[in-house]
Amino acid sequence: MQFDILTIFPEYFASPLKVSLLGKAIEKGVIKVKIYNLRDFTEDKHKVVDDVPYGGGEGMVLKPEPLYRAISFIKKENPEAYVIYLSPQGKLLTQKLAEKLLKKKHLVLICGRYEGIDERIRVNFVEEEISIGDYVVFGGEVASLVLIEVISRLIPGVVAKRDSVEKESFTAGLLKYPAYTRPREFMGFKVPEVLLSGNHAEIKKYRKKLSLELTLKKRPYLLASLSLSKEDWFILRELLERQRLYIFLVHYPVFNKKGEVIASAITNLDLHDLARLGRTYGVKGVYVIQPLDDQRELGEKLLSYWLEGKGAEYNPLRKEAMKLLRFFKNLEEGVKEVEKIEGEKPLLLGTDASPKREFITYEKVRELLWEKPVVIVLGTAWGLTEEVIKKCDYFLEPIWGRLDPYNHLSVRSAASILIDRILGIYSFCKKILKN
Repeated sequence: MQFDILTIFPEYFASPLKVSLLGKAIEKGVIKVKIYNLRDFTEDKHKVVDDVPYGGGEGMVLKPEPLYRAISFIKKENPEAYVIYLSPQGKLLTQKLAEKLLKKKHLVLICGRYEGIDERIRVNFVEEEISIGDYVVFGGEVASLVLIEVISRLIPGVVAKRDSVEKESFTAGLLKYPAYTRPREFMGFKVPEVLLSGNHAEIKKYRKKLSLELTLKKRPYLLASLSLSKEDWFILRELLERQRLYIFLVHYPVFNKKGEVIASAITNLDLHDLARLGRTYGVKGVYVIQPLDDQRELGEKLLSYWLEGKGAEYNPLRKEAMKLLRFFKNLEEGVKEVEKIEGEKPLLLGTDASPKREFITYEKVRELLWEKPVVIVLGTAWGLTEEVIKKCDYFLEPIWGRLDPYNHLSVRSAASILIDRILGIYSFCKKILKN
């Protein structure tokens, strides 16, 4: 594998390319790295490689002529050389991308500096842009080293034990299981007994389960593209069932459009749609908070029709969804019921169409779900009153559209969007259900 680096700081690579496995691979000729000083491709006596940007602005831009001459020089020797620009705007470097680039055999890495390179070079002479992450470093040199290491580890002969590469994080699509070494006990912390058992089959099974759990909790999006065994999927399903999410539909106290505190009426559509939503995404319960006796009786009659009456016979799938519905006089009763089921008090996530409060991310909600039961508190009519809001532990971001601040959604629509943003990342479970 050949790596050519275009840089204005060739000395940057003096040490990194001489140490550890990378240095040994270069010494053995398994990989080749050639560094080109961009200043060698200038034609003025001062070897100027940058200039001020047209239109004004801060910083400097790498000039097109030296870059063009350097690329042309390399391409003349090997027309198949693949030109990469290390750029914050590039495609995020992943293991899959590294495996794709390995097939190119000869990569030319442009290390940007200052405000970047002239756009005419980027558009016409760069074949791919790559970023190592959503942050800013001084230049592309450190990014090129990261890319070289990621690809080099995949080349036979660079890492002595191929098993180390094949079982490491991301190669198999999963995060790597935790590692332990001597001593057996350190400051009272012990090595898991299974790793001391000598039973290699059980150790392998234990490590695979931990890899699945770590990936599910920290990088769930990786699982969507994997082809795992039926046993793996059952492990994932068991883990997902540990997440305890509830929906509370609050009918009192809520505001009407005049800003008055009211108790809103139960609607048939809300009950059906929220129950179906909950069943689809594995929500543990849909609790309706309604203080009015006649309204709760109405809801219970409707529920009885679908669970025990003709509705159950007519539509068994709807019956399964409606089982999630429960009716309570007030928020406190609903919270106590969740606490009774789960053995601990749930966290309440408030919802509001207007951005009055600091909100948490959906990623944070998923983290909370691994730790405690969580309730999404939805308001009917014109939203939750301050009395309810003050009881909430966290708040979800209001739902915004694309073009303007209009966000007057039905509670059913809002609930669907919120639930999908939180749990939709686990949608690979469809493979579990098919098994």
